[in-house]
Amino acid sequence: MKEISYDHYFWQDDVIRLRAIKNEDWEGHYYNRFDTPGRRLVDCEVELPPTIAEAKQFAEKFIDFSPGTGRIMFTVETLNGENVGGVNLNSIDERNGTFGIGIQMDRDHRGKGYGTRAMRILLRYAFLERRLNKFNVGVLEGNEGSATMMRKLGCIQEGEQRQVIYMDGRYSSMLLFGLTKDEFVEHEKNRVEASCL
Repeated sequence: MKEISYDHYFWQDDVIRLRAIKNEDWEGHYYNRFDTPGRRLVDCEVELPPTIAEAKQFAEKFIDFSPGTGRIMFTVETLNGENVGGVNLNSIDERNGTFGIGIQMDRDHRGKGYGTRAMRILLRYAFLERRLNKFNVGVLEGNEGSATMMRKLGCIQEGEQRQVIYMDGRYSSMLLFGLTKDEFVEHEKNRVEASCL
């Protein structure tokens, strides 16, 4: 096969690339299921002990952007091909132009900006290619990493659902963030201009 040139590829920036889930990605999913604090922030619960069979079923279900799953799932990898996490476009309401994004960076790769970069690529796709207008996301109270990332992306905290998640013996709130297409475009314009100074 001819070598692929990524010089003008939409699904990457200068650090990471989004790609379809492959069969071998089950290992990353399985590995991350052992990170209970991280998984609690994603699914707001303690999951049953992980199994290899479940991890393989997960990869098979979402491989190559399988239709009918309600999610467009991507693996996030560095430009040298290292799998660093996953991101997905979900809750798409074409009529009203709303959507959500789910994300989990592998515990070994958090805090390096990969998540923010992946989110930026997916927001660009949703707003500028799919004609969606509003991104909505809930962030569990205390999840400072995700709340900080949402603010970096230009999201506005629109509210709080108080005491709606029961976990670890107490009720926690969900912080509600949102971002419109126009806000995203303006924020990106300002970010690019600031980086050129």
